[in-house]
Amino acid sequence: MRQGAEFLPVTRQEMLARGWEQLDFVLVTGDAYVDHPSFGPAIIGRVLEAEGYKVGVISQPDFTTCESFKALGRPRFGFFIGGGNVDSMVAHYSVAKVRRAVDEYTPGGVAGKRPDRSATVYTRLAKQAYPDLPVILGGLEASLRRFAHYDYWLDTVLPSIAEDSGADLISFGMSEHQTAEIARRLAAGERAESIRDVAGTCYMTDFSCLPAKYVECAGFAKVSADKTAYARACRIQMDEQDPVTGQIVVQKQKTGYLVQNPPAKPLTRRELDAVAALPFTRRYHPSYEALGGVPAIEEVEFSIIHNRGCYGGCNFCAITLHQGRRVTSRSVDSVVQEGELLTKQPGFKGYIHDVGGPTANFRLPSCGRQMTKGICQGGKKCLAP
Repeated sequence: MRQGAEFLPVTRQEMLARGWEQLDFVLVTGDAYVDHPSFGPAIIGRVLEAEGYKVGVISQPDFTTCESFKALGRPRFGFFIGGGNVDSMVAHYSVAKVRRAVDEYTPGGVAGKRPDRSATVYTRLAKQAYPDLPVILGGLEASLRRFAHYDYWLDTVLPSIAEDSGADLISFGMSEHQTAEIARRLAAGERAESIRDVAGTCYMTDFSCLPAKYVECAGFAKVSADKTAYARACRIQMDEQDPVTGQIVVQKQKTGYLVQNPPAKPLTRRELDAVAALPFTRRYHPSYEALGGVPAIEEVEFSIIHNRGCYGGCNFCAITLHQGRRVTSRSVDSVVQEGELLTKQPGFKGYIHDVGGPTANFRLPSCGRQMTKGICQGGKKCLAP
């Protein structure tokens, strides 16, 4: 644990111990609360804290009632919600659609502590609890379901999670930039429905309110009935994922239109270093100790995340739609500082498991051209020949 670091409050008692009567934002996650930089909700919580907001965490709330979303009281500005580090359906079911007996992101590995399609369920419950408060939905589950998408478990195409959940905004990809901007504008009194220009976000709207210029892909009705149309829509979505050349993408859903703004710019090296330096305790919340801890921390507790993104463009991989095709990496000094910190952590056995990211040994952008012109179009692959 870093000197002086403390967990974000998860109970009213912990809020009051800080002298807080009301939070600015409540962060909801489908995982146990693990305050470690390999857990997306922990990063978002610390980013909001670094911006000066009072933030609390509701972890794996009771999904049978909206009352669980009132546990920390009414936040001043709204909710940031994510399904967890892993899509809840992947967490629950094997590829053979057999229910898993263990959920490594739950205390003691107990299964069933979050609902199927948790990002959607949590958003609806937050809206029931406080109908007038904005809900910003992010994380992997929302990011990869932002367009009409094939659902393996139902063997059908579903509409955008933005329409299905009722979220005010979808924050896709690595969301530090979006989170900070949205929080600032909400705190300044701007209404969520007017925040329509933030890169890396999606929203639902009517035809009359569509932006002046956009690229349109086939709508839900078309892609759910025509596999070729589905494939072509996916190609448009992938081609517009570049932070330099990406355009606004529109897709008609069941009752409205999804508008995806261009992707957010990847964090610079200095920004990545700053995120790594946030005061993570690097542990699961102590309330889980009696329950057996959180198994998911074991693989990453003594690892270092060095980079993000992948320029490979492999057809079987979803990283492009979430982290993008520009590789960004931390500085040597930042990595060394974290390595030194790990040696002082309880349980350190004398070695660091790995230094890497989602794409093995990619440390830099594929080429200088990508930085100013964007990734090559027309199906060119940075890995070939």
